Amino acid sequence: MSMCPVPAGREHCHARTATLTFVTRSRQRTPEPAVVTDAPDLLVIQPVREWTCAQCRGTGDLLIMDEPGPLCLACAELDHLVFLPAGDAALTRRAKKASGLSAVVVRWSRSRKRYERQGVLVEEAALEQAEQQCLADEDARMRRRERDRERRAAEDVELAASMADEIRRLFPRCPARRAEAIARHASLRGSGRVGRSAAGRALDEEAITLAVVASVRHEDTGYDSLLMSGVSRVDARDRTRLAVDRVLAAWRGAGGR
Repeated sequence: MSMCPVPAGREHCHARTATLTFVTRSRQRTPEPAVVTDAPDLLVIQPVREWTCAQCRGTGDLLIMDEPGPLCLACAELDHLVFLPAGDAALTRRAKKASGLSAVVVRWSRSRKRYERQGVLVEEAALEQAEQQCLADEDARMRRRERDRERRAAEDVELAASMADEIRRLFPRCPARRAEAIARHASLRGSGRVGRSAAGRALDEEAITLAVVASVRHEDTGYDSLLMSGVSRVDARDRTRLAVDRVLAAWRGAGGR
C-alpha cells in the first residue's frame, strides 16, 4: 500500500493520481505512453480528531484528502462503498478484485507515528460475491477435512488389526481380545507410543514386542502401584521383570522364543 509522507499529528494524504510514463522503443519512433498496471491505492482516512468537510461543511467517520481539503465520502462520491475491516486476507483480496472501485482505509497511530491499515472500502456486491466464494472454500475445506478424517480412521483400524495379528503370531497364546486391546492402545494416533513409530507401523518384531511388554507391565504386575508408592521407574521395572517374563513365556507357549 502506498501512502504519502505525513508529519506527525496531521491527517493529510492525497488521493492517488494516475501518472503516465513514456518509453522510447527506438530513436525513430514516437514515444508511447506505458500502461500503469500497479497504481497506488486510493486512501481514505479514519480521523483521530474533529474535522470539517471542505465542500459541504459536514463531518463523518471517514474522509479523503482532495485539492480543496478534506472531503466526506458523500462529497467524494464514495459513500456507496461499504467498509470491510482488516483481518480476513482472502475475503479482502477477493472483494478488492471484484470491486470496480475500492479504497484502503487507514488511521494515524500517535504512538507509532504512522498510518496503519484498518480495512478497505469496496462495492457491496463485490463484498457479497467475495463472501460467497469464501464460504464455498470453507465448505470445500470441511469436506476435505472429513474425507481425511475418514481416511485416517480407516488407516488406524487397518493398522490396529495388522498389529493384533502380529501380536498373535509372536504370542500365540495371548487372548485375542487382549491382543486387540494392546494393538489399539499402542497404535493410537497422536499418542507417541511405540505403535505410532515408523518401526511400529512397519510391524517390526521388536517394536511389537515392546508394546506387549509395556501392556503386561502395567496390566499384569504391581508396576503402577510401585510407582505410586514412590519407587523409581528403574527400580519398579527391576522388581517386576520376572513377572513380565512369566506372562510373556506363557503367551509364547511351549515352543516360544
